[in-house]
Amino acid sequence: MTLRLVTAGESHGPRLTAILEGIPAGLRIDSAFVDRDLARRQHGYGRGGRMKIEKDRATLEGGIRGGVTLGSPIAIGIENRDFANWSKVMHPLENDPIASAERRVTRPRPGHADLAGGMKFGAGDLRDVLERASARESAARVAGGAVCKLLLAECGIEVASGVLSVGPVIDPESPRSFAALQKVREDSPLRAMDASLEKEMIAAIDEAKRAGDTLGGSILVGARGVPPGLGSYTSWDRKLDARIGAALFSIPAVKAVELGSSIEASRGPGSLAHDEIERGRRGNLRRRSNRAGGLEAGVTNGEDVIAVAYMKPLSTLARGLDSVDLATGEAARAAYERSDVTAVAACGVIAEAMLAFVLADALLESIGGDRLDDVKSRLTAHRERIRKYSRV
Repeated sequence: MTLRLVTAGESHGPRLTAILEGIPAGLRIDSAFVDRDLARRQHGYGRGGRMKIEKDRATLEGGIRGGVTLGSPIAIGIENRDFANWSKVMHPLENDPIASAERRVTRPRPGHADLAGGMKFGAGDLRDVLERASARESAARVAGGAVCKLLLAECGIEVASGVLSVGPVIDPESPRSFAALQKVREDSPLRAMDASLEKEMIAAIDEAKRAGDTLGGSILVGARGVPPGLGSYTSWDRKLDARIGAALFSIPAVKAVELGSSIEASRGPGSLAHDEIERGRRGNLRRRSNRAGGLEAGVTNGEDVIAVAYMKPLSTLARGLDSVDLATGEAARAAYERSDVTAVAACGVIAEAMLAFVLADALLESIGGDRLDDVKSRLTAHRERIRKYSRV
């Protein structure tokens, strides 16, 4: 792995930190672009009260000088404004025992990390688990992913996402293509692929909120301009589709990932599953379709990289689900922490960040270069070699 992204911090701690290592020197960092992605992550109908407290901004703290990367690890900090309300409970060094006892969590939520994490680390207070397992951590990943997007943009690669479904409201018509993603309105309530479905999606969210319930959904995420030849078929752990899948699975609540139209393809014959090859007008080799999602045998083939991430309903329900109080051993309702009804729109932004990270990693792995100008010149040579190969 050429790139490495590590995050630290708890949901109600003082701040989140992202450390991104491996970005070449010479990349100009647009802090406003990073902040825009952080704001996009907070957007979306159905979000909870936390989004009214936090106004995420990236503090660039290392690896950058005068707005340009140095080649050293990049450090990004994001303040948790809500820490002011939790300082007696979540201070790294000193906590108020009475306040901590009042905030103690002993009733694990089904579907969350509470119980499994408590078993792993032997936590007497499940807050030790849920504070880190919270989706709040994803803000740090979005900041790191935004830097990866800036690198990809310098190499002619774009990343975007859009919502395909929320709960029972599903969009079966929108093409699974980057061209369709470019039509998504960023200022719409849910960033839906089909804006005409948003009223129905909003109604479903409102109904779930009244019932004390939550909703999941699905997100299309993709990249355009990805050169052929990234990833490898030679070893299982270098297959790029596997790496993309792992990155998307790492997003909180994502429980299934589909590349291209693989689910539909699995239900029909091979003659309708694969992307036939032809010569384009300029003599280049291309596919007539993109059912594979831009990847064949773990290697990019020059088509748009397309994936769908499926997000389960959030596990923090206002009405609670049946659980057991670990303090008493008695049956009880699961604990309720302030939460969203749905975060599908935000999940798309996180998916963009993770896809951008994996693609940037694969690009640097294949192309190399310690400086941005080296990366760009090597990429130009790579594209030219592919062009000549395709014209044979």
